[in-house]
Amino acid sequence: MKLVPENDSMGTVLVPEDAYFGPQTQRAVENFPISGFTLPLSFIHSLALVKKYAAMINSELGLLNGQISQAVIQAADEVAEGKFDGQFVVDLFQTGSGTSTNMNMNEVISSRANEKITGRKGGKTPVHPNDHVNLCQSSNDVIPSVIHISASLLIKEKLIPSLLSLSKALSDKATEFRDINKIGRTHLQDAVPVTLGNEFSGYARQIELGISRINASRENLYELALGGTAVGTGLNAHPQFAQKVINLLAQKTGIPFTEAKNHFSAQGAQDACMEISGTLKTVAVSLVKIANDIRWLSSGPRCGIGETNIPSLQPGSSIMPGKINPVIPEAVLQVAAQVIGNDTTIMICAQSGNFELNVMLPLLAYNLLQSITLISSAAAVFAEKCITGISANAAKCASDIEKSIALATLLVPYTGYDKAAAVAKKAYETGKTVKEIAEEEKLLSEEILNRLLK
Repeated sequence: MKLVPENDSMGTVLVPEDAYFGPQTQRAVENFPISGFTLPLSFIHSLALVKKYAAMINSELGLLNGQISQAVIQAADEVAEGKFDGQFVVDLFQTGSGTSTNMNMNEVISSRANEKITGRKGGKTPVHPNDHVNLCQSSNDVIPSVIHISASLLIKEKLIPSLLSLSKALSDKATEFRDINKIGRTHLQDAVPVTLGNEFSGYARQIELGISRINASRENLYELALGGTAVGTGLNAHPQFAQKVINLLAQKTGIPFTEAKNHFSAQGAQDACMEISGTLKTVAVSLVKIANDIRWLSSGPRCGIGETNIPSLQPGSSIMPGKINPVIPEAVLQVAAQVIGNDTTIMICAQSGNFELNVMLPLLAYNLLQSITLISSAAAVFAEKCITGISANAAKCASDIEKSIALATLLVPYTGYDKAAAVAKKAYETGKTVKEIAEEEKLLSEEILNRLLK
């Protein structure tokens, strides 16, 4: 790889010849070779949108000439479309404001814009990364804004559709299984009968409520810090810049973004991100409940509960022929664990606001966007590859009810608690059914027993 010298205010640095980024990005790459992780492309593409609409508004306000603004707009469009994904090389663990990533973007866009105008990429003329691409902006207001924008777009385009798909799949199964009686369980012990449809209706409702919680909490992401620049005062920004850019963002994305009512809160704190992360954690916990129940219900197939059958996706063992594992539910459980862990990291990041700036923005962005993406993918796969293919083992469900000593509960209104408990105990000790013991002891007429215990 050939390196070529480039200059900035800190002197000369060697940059890869095929790079569109410049010296500030290269210095960040050299100084932070920590993890090899970079910010998600959903973040990068949203950042490019901000630069695009900023150039449009700066032109409208008379701050950029037509040639420069058009070149910046076209270059930012290409970045947003993913044509320069490989040029965003700054490590996730960088300066806490995300300045290095912001400059990576400024340099790539200005370099590509210069190539469009002059035929040569790189350099700072005629398009300058700071003076033109970053005009009326600071990393300190842009990066918090992009966290909100990228999270909102992922929620709208991926998370909500995936959860709706999962909710529907569960609701459909609740309807399909509504007439299949089975034993209920509390404390992992036999309880009174329910239907398999009852259980699945509970799962569907959990996801419905998760969607409602997300819809309520995501509204606080719509306030954007853009316009506050360095410390929230709007220094060096045109007074109409932020509102006009945000209006464009809202129009183009269909999300009702607004300028923050208080820029000091928007830049110094990350409470909205903390709130949505907590909601994602709640959804993750719901998925744990559902995935675990489905694992248990399909356990066996002969020596477990075995009341349902889940789709067979792959061999479950490298040593035991014919073994089938609940692959998708187990994958969902791992996703939930990651999201729950991410929430703790986001909490630590969110409490790291010092005076006018939060200084853990890149890590917060990474974990929040990962959580949204993971739940989106897991919910979609859970619905498609598992829930829709579940079938009921009606014979096993009926057999379990017949054998259960919990049926003695149905006798209580007629015999009292103590006599019913004695029937249950004798059924357990003899291996007979509750009905058989009740008939032997002539506790109730055959007609009543048949009606109660059918």
